[in-house]
Amino acid sequence: MTYSHVHKPAAIDLHVHSNRSDGTYSPRQLVDYAMEKGLRAFALTDHDTVDGLDEAVRYAHSLKDNPSVPEVIPGIELSTQYQGQDIHIVGLYIDYKNPEFLHWLKRFTESRTLRNHKMCALLKEAGVEISYDELLKEFPDAVITRAHYAKYLLRRGYVKSIKEAFDRYVGDHCPCFVPREKVTPEEAVELILKADGIPVLAHPALYHMSDSRMVELISLLKEKGLMGIEAVYSTYHAGEERFFRALARKYHLLVSGGSDFHGPNKPGLDLGTGYGRLFVSEELLTLIRQSRKNLLFTDLDGTLLLKDSTVSDAMKQALERMTQAGHRLILTSGRPLPSILEVCGRIGLTENRPSPFPNMMIIANNGALIYDCSLQAPILEHRIAPEDIAFLEEKARQAGLHMHGYSESEIICTLEKENAELQFYRQRIHMPVKYVPNLATALPHGSYKLQVIHLTDHEALEQFRSSLLSCCEGRLQFIFSNDKYLEILPASAGKGNALRFVTDYLPAPRSHTFAAGDAENDISMLQAAHVGIAMRNASLEVKKAARLITRADNDHDGLLEVLNQYFV
Repeated sequence: MTYSHVHKPAAIDLHVHSNRSDGTYSPRQLVDYAMEKGLRAFALTDHDTVDGLDEAVRYAHSLKDNPSVPEVIPGIELSTQYQGQDIHIVGLYIDYKNPEFLHWLKRFTESRTLRNHKMCALLKEAGVEISYDELLKEFPDAVITRAHYAKYLLRRGYVKSIKEAFDRYVGDHCPCFVPREKVTPEEAVELILKADGIPVLAHPALYHMSDSRMVELISLLKEKGLMGIEAVYSTYHAGEERFFRALARKYHLLVSGGSDFHGPNKPGLDLGTGYGRLFVSEELLTLIRQSRKNLLFTDLDGTLLLKDSTVSDAMKQALERMTQAGHRLILTSGRPLPSILEVCGRIGLTENRPSPFPNMMIIANNGALIYDCSLQAPILEHRIAPEDIAFLEEKARQAGLHMHGYSESEIICTLEKENAELQFYRQRIHMPVKYVPNLATALPHGSYKLQVIHLTDHEALEQFRSSLLSCCEGRLQFIFSNDKYLEILPASAGKGNALRFVTDYLPAPRSHTFAAGDAENDISMLQAAHVGIAMRNASLEVKKAARLITRADNDHDGLLEVLNQYFV
């Protein structure tokens, strides 16, 4: 090869093969060729192996002083089977030294070796002089595929073309073909996630599925954690690209793209440009990189905020640093949305910007409402139905307990005037109150949550909860945000469910999620996150659910310990 070092700015290729599987170029040669083609980055995604990644990554690192050296993205392309059809899942930015991941690949390689021995035996029965050892000598350092068998047959004169080798010997329905052991695409997605990678559905147009069947597959994989779809590909026409970009938007998937370069094994298909019309923009990679930043889901009262409901200058500066570095802040509270926005403004997090921090989100009402600050609009809402409000209102009246609900902007209460409970509540929740004769009638569209308060008798709240659990199971949940507040939520709400929704919505890998809290209503969030963090001042139950416990409490900026370690 000759290298002209032609620079083509902002071009990448996220689907490339080396001779460690069925490509032609070595990993080192791919780095050189990517430089010649002017690529900013390429992903080495060999079939079912990571054997070439060390060579490519180390060689690129040795050239780091050269400004044209591309980023080498560690990847893999896993072969799977779905309803009798081959489906490929690409993994980007995988931790290719992850022990669990390597163990699975070793098991897969051993099954592939057994398959190759069987195919060699069948070819020998068909009159071909071949052995597995001869095949390995012919193609050293390669993961043997049917393409290698076809080349062997051509070189030995058993066939006149690669096509004939597949048609007569090693094609899907030919006498010498042995199917590979395959996992399901769902298993491949989960495996890539365990390796801290980004799972991408590869070249979906090549599966020739109906639109409904494709949607069914994507829905299935999205539930398992699929994060991307290869919407830009060498063989796509404009309509196919538009279709898969639209599916990416609908299912909140990252858009990936690549040539599927194999070298001369795929004549006419070039690195970065495919068959001449392909262009994969670096903008796609920017979004993929952003998805790998850390997410901090933090409770407010007792966690992020000091006891006077402010934040220290040191905390504010740390939040600025983390968001400027690309990490995401998701405020997660039992407070209603207007109260959270009021807190943000009062403590100076907004500073006259459209949103408090870049890409910030708010989970309000203990997960019943999720608000995108960039859009300045809710993206998910759960409400208690009016008939349940009426039932609970009567039960609270019988128990002699204060209970109120919420509209989008007001506290809705059946009192004629403010009582001690409401007065206490409004010391922190600065929202207007609307007094009504009946909660259910005043909230025809339901309420995000219902708040039950007793200032002196926690046991009364416990008894009230216990009396309702059996009759409301499956529809409602009852959690404490502190010893005075019992919160009633739709069963579909909760901070843990909200965390899962946000990571799917962005999308972001669960392995990059951190959640911090101090009270019972935070436990589901800590359990759903990759790293659950309990404040020093947290309850014992919260500490048991956490992976980390801060050394300092919220009033001494305990959360700074986490920000300074994981969000720099």
